[in-house]
Amino acid sequence: MSSSTSTTTAKAWLESLRPRTLPLAFASIVVGSTIAFWQGSFKLDVALLALLTAGLLQILSNLANDYGDAVKGSDKEDRIGPLRGMQKGVITQAQMKRALVLTVILIAISGCWLIAVACEKPSDVVGFLVLGGLAIIAAITYTVGNKPYGYLGLGDISVLVFFGWLSVAGSHYLQTHTFDSIVMLPATACGLLAAAVLNINNLRDIESDRVNGKNTLAVRLGPQKARYYHAALLIAAVVCFALFTLLNLHSPWGWLFVLAIPLLFRHGVRVLHDPTAIGMRPLLEQMVKAALLINLLFAISMILS
Repeated sequence: MSSSTSTTTAKAWLESLRPRTLPLAFASIVVGSTIAFWQGSFKLDVALLALLTAGLLQILSNLANDYGDAVKGSDKEDRIGPLRGMQKGVITQAQMKRALVLTVILIAISGCWLIAVACEKPSDVVGFLVLGGLAIIAAITYTVGNKPYGYLGLGDISVLVFFGWLSVAGSHYLQTHTFDSIVMLPATACGLLAAAVLNINNLRDIESDRVNGKNTLAVRLGPQKARYYHAALLIAAVVCFALFTLLNLHSPWGWLFVLAIPLLFRHGVRVLHDPTAIGMRPLLEQMVKAALLINLLFAISMILS
C-alpha cells in the first residue's frame, strides 16, 4: 500500500470516528461527576472509566451511523454534510463491520470494568449491565436494521435519554450509590443540548434526508417548526440549569453558566432567521461549542460552590 493510500485510509477512518463529537459525550459524565463532587462523593477512577465507556459508545454510534446510512444509500453526493469513509468507497462494509465488533468488545471490557469498580450491590450490577446493553443497542440501531429509529424521528428522544438522563444520573449514582432527584434537572439540560446538536445536524441535511426517506424529527416537523423546536430546546436547557441553581446552590458562583447564554442566544437567532439548509452547516460546530461551554461552566460552578 502506498503512503498516499495509507494516508487517505487513515483520514477516512478518522472522519468516520468523528473525534469532534467526543467532548459532548464526555460533558454529561463531567456534569454527573461534579455533582457527586459537590456532594462529597467524587471517585476519580469511576469517573475516568465512565468517560472511557461514554467515549467508546459515542464512537460506536458514529461508526454505526456511517454504516447504516451507507448501506441504505441515504448519504449521497448531494447532501450538504461531509461524506465519510464508506460513502467515499475507502472503507468497505466488511471493514466497518469488523470495526463495529471491535468497538462493542472494547465497550464490554470498559463497561464491565466500570461496573466491577463502582457497583456495590448485585442489583446494581444487573441494572447497569442491562443499561449498558441497551446503550449498545441504541447506538447501533439508530441507522442500522430494517426499522432504524433514527429514520422514524425518534433520535431526539434517544439522545435525551442516553446523553442526558442516563449519562448524568448514571455517572452520579455510580459514585454516590444513591439516586437523588435533583440530578434530573442538569441531566435534562445536558440531554436537551445534545438533542439541539442533533437537530442542527438534521436541519443541515433536511432536504437530502427527506428525499432519501430518512424521516428525522426535523423532516417531520418541517424546516420552520424545527427551528422553533430548536429554540425551545435551548430555552428549556437554560431553565433546567437555572432551576437547579436556584433550588440547590447558595453561592453567586452557581450562576457561572449564564456567561454562555449570549452565545446560545446569538446561535438561536441565527437558526431562526436563516431559512436555508446550507446555512446550518457552520451552526453545527457553533452549537457543539455552545453546549460544551454551558456544560463546563455549570460543572465549574458546582466545584466553586
